[in-house]
Amino acid sequence: MVETTIVAPLLFALTLGFVDFGYALYQWNAATKAVQVGARLASISDPIAPQIATAGPTATPGNPVPAGSFAYICNGATSTCTCTGAYCVAGVWTAANFNRIYAGDDGICGPVAGSRPGMCDFFPLLQPANVVVRYTATGLGYQTRATGAVPTITVSLQNVNFQFFFLGGLLGFGNMAMPSMLSTVTGEDLKSTSP
Repeated sequence: MVETTIVAPLLFALTLGFVDFGYALYQWNAATKAVQVGARLASISDPIAPQIATAGPTATPGNPVPAGSFAYICNGATSTCTCTGAYCVAGVWTAANFNRIYAGDDGICGPVAGSRPGMCDFFPLLQPANVVVRYTATGLGYQTRATGAVPTITVSLQNVNFQFFFLGGLLGFGNMAMPSMLSTVTGEDLKSTSP
């Protein structure tokens, strides 16, 4: 009886630890997939900051848009887009365009048959405040192109913690931050993707 009393808590902690770390690995994998899906959706959707279509130089039609001309950072935590670079146009946050990336065509988290899923469909613990979308001029596209420069798009996550059922309170893993992750793609047409 004494041996069981000593060994049982260790055995339970070990078993429950395996369950929690398995779930943490699932969360990490789901978050990685959500970032990849978000980058793909951002590359084929209207940009969160529609001013991207007019950002960049236009003095020499047909010349490439120089790298570093603009960089729009759209932060889901603040619902704002900020811009750096010589050819910025004041950024405006477009909630509908952000929601298409975050929640997909149906606008809700959770799978719906026949609609393109968003980031939260792959990682249900994700909140809009965790998502950052960056549009950067990297030398693609040409000046006076009808739909503007072709940005490189990076989607990343911020302030995401692993959710532990057992080890959070037991061993203090409650606030363990998920490693940063991002996915980068080249913009495509950046045109409307109405369902």
